[in-house]
Amino acid sequence: MSKERARRRAEREAERARQASLRAEREARRARWRERRGRLAALVPRPIRVARQGGVLARRRRAQNAVMVLLFVLVQAGAWLLLSGWAARLGVLVLSLLLFPVLVTVAFDRRS
Repeated sequence: MSKERARRRAEREAERARQASLRAEREARRARWRERRGRLAALVPRPIRVARQGGVLARRRRAQNAVMVLLFVLVQAGAWLLLSGWAARLGVLVLSLLLFPVLVTVAFDRRS
């Protein structure tokens, strides 16, 4: 009976040792992966998060920008729906891109 118990204990210990070696190998692999990832991440610059301005002027400017973008999109959508030629559509796009800063400056008095 004691030989049988000793054999089973030896099997359990061998299984534990095998599991421990597998776990150690897995941890070593993870450590190597983390090291590689860390070295690669060090090469890539981290994005700098700039806090969004929350004042009255900043809110007004965001609202004005949203209105101008909506107007730009509506003009483009109207041109695509009403004009059939590609040259006319492209002309409206180019004209809109050229006049957009002018309209923003005139409409919202952004001279600076």
